[in-house]
Amino acid sequence: MQSAPQRLSFNRARRLLAWVATFLLCGEIAAFAQILGMNLGPDAGFSQVDFAQIYLDTQTKQVKRIEQLKAQDKARVDAGVISALDLEAPNNAVEEFNRASTLLKAQNSKEAMKHLQKAIGDYPKFVSAHIGLGLAYVDQEDPVHAKSEFEEAAKLDAKFPGSFRHLGQLALSLNDFPTAESALEKAAALTPKDVRVLTVLAYAQNGTQQYEQVLQTAQRVHALDHKGMANVHYIAAAAAIALKDFETMEHELSFFLAEDPTNALAPVARQNLAALIHNKEVLAEVATHARSATTVSVSQPLKTFPNSDLLKAQLNTLGDESDAGTCQNCGVLAEAVSPSTIGATGAASNAPSSSASRVGGVWTIRKSVDDVALFFSVSSHGHMVNDLEASNIQIRDDNKPPEKVVQFAPQSKLPLRLALLVDVSGSVHDRFSFEKGAATKFVQKVLSNPSDLGFIAGFATEPTVTQDFSSNPVALGNGIDKLANGGGTALFDAVTFACRKLAEYPEDERVARVVVILSDGEDNSSHSSLKQSVQVAERSGVTIYTVSTKEGRGDKTDADKVLEVLAERTGGESMFPGDLHTLGSSLDKLRELIRSRYFIAYKPADFRPNGSYRTITVIAEKNGKRLQVRSRKGYHARLETTPN
Repeated sequence: MQSAPQRLSFNRARRLLAWVATFLLCGEIAAFAQILGMNLGPDAGFSQVDFAQIYLDTQTKQVKRIEQLKAQDKARVDAGVISALDLEAPNNAVEEFNRASTLLKAQNSKEAMKHLQKAIGDYPKFVSAHIGLGLAYVDQEDPVHAKSEFEEAAKLDAKFPGSFRHLGQLALSLNDFPTAESALEKAAALTPKDVRVLTVLAYAQNGTQQYEQVLQTAQRVHALDHKGMANVHYIAAAAAIALKDFETMEHELSFFLAEDPTNALAPVARQNLAALIHNKEVLAEVATHARSATTVSVSQPLKTFPNSDLLKAQLNTLGDESDAGTCQNCGVLAEAVSPSTIGATGAASNAPSSSASRVGGVWTIRKSVDDVALFFSVSSHGHMVNDLEASNIQIRDDNKPPEKVVQFAPQSKLPLRLALLVDVSGSVHDRFSFEKGAATKFVQKVLSNPSDLGFIAGFATEPTVTQDFSSNPVALGNGIDKLANGGGTALFDAVTFACRKLAEYPEDERVARVVVILSDGEDNSSHSSLKQSVQVAERSGVTIYTVSTKEGRGDKTDADKVLEVLAERTGGESMFPGDLHTLGSSLDKLRELIRSRYFIAYKPADFRPNGSYRTITVIAEKNGKRLQVRSRKGYHARLETTPN
């Protein structure tokens, strides 16, 4: 008779052998038991069936999982997210690509290029790596190598739309509209429901004067879910006016304003829509009098559109050939479609628009004006100097005196265009209410002239306009009160948005464009880079002032440096109050800074439209004493491109 310990040991052995048997096929289970002389009992057959079913179920699940992964990969390839060739990339190449992607997101394109080149070295057919390398070259302002990488990606996989999309956007940034149109048509053929590709295609078609195709492309976009792509209607309106189809133009402008009423181009669109309605009323009045056979002089004139054939003929008659060779209807659309065009188009001048460069302020065709407009402030031992004359100022542009000073004036004589950007992200939650109160007082004080205008926008992951352009301090205060807290922080995107919106507001005279930012300087959600946002500000003639909302005066952080760069590169100033109670006095000082600036416009000597960076030095002296000057340090000359 077996003892209890012996029975326990034997039972454990049986359980162990049964566990091992689960990994064997059904036929092997019985053989294994016979060898050991074990009796599995009357239920052994059912156990075999159960073990076999478990094994088959596991195999079936694995097969289904593999099929699901294959289906997901196919869906991604069909959707144009990745190239089919990328699925064959070895692990080491994928790891290098992932490292590069992280670096590109952190805007470290130089380091990213090293990993992308390694990924391509390990797997030359890595389409996404070629595209990533091309984007890194774009960030390094090397369009030649960028184009080469995009073309190589397109050659490797002619069915992947991303290569053609990036080729098209790169061509647009160089104003090469025919090349852009060809590449974007290929991308659109591969992804016919991609509204972003179609919208940029419409812009390229407008550049090649294919106006009927523009309207057709806009209709395709409108039939799809195209949130965020309202600009396609603005492009279509520009095409419609070229075709003298004013009814379509009215419809497209109405769509545009309904879908994106706070767009930077919305004020121009409203002006044109109002002009259309006015003209219809005047023509209806003329028709009524014609039917009654009464000779009447209609006192209200028809409003005109500056890029119409009629006005172009009038300008040519006057000998104004400054628009020769300019793309018809490109005007204000040039920087409105794709962020990729920013920083690469090359501005002719950083000057705010004037009546000389805007004809009526509606449907503008921008001229190549090589005047430089500069705002600067002058102080002595911390006190603003407000009584300087032109003789007290010396300018050095590219180390040379200007060829001619066109205008000099205190900024207080110019209308102010103010954008107040308030950080509403989660990082400023605890001090948000106090900041809104201080901002309201600032806006009410700084917009002191009837001709001044400002708008209010909060930004988290994206900017939101809570009060559009207005001179009403109560309305602007209400806009600040509407700001809601929460979300990530996309500071650079907000700066880019505000500069475009200020630059596109229709003006009949020179104005002072200023962006004031209330933020801690942190950015974690932007698509634009710091460099790009600074470039947009420089080319829009915008001065940026930053007021830090962080508390404490510890060591300088990267976020602090971001605020300093945005201000100093554009001729503004950064302030770090350090606590909420000092914030109000800092904003009071800022109001004085903005209102005490000077404005000078001049023609630079030996100017060449080659896209090069030209330094600016401003020297101010009075009574033999050198004064402290704050201005931007330079600008990029406009880039004169030659069509292929």
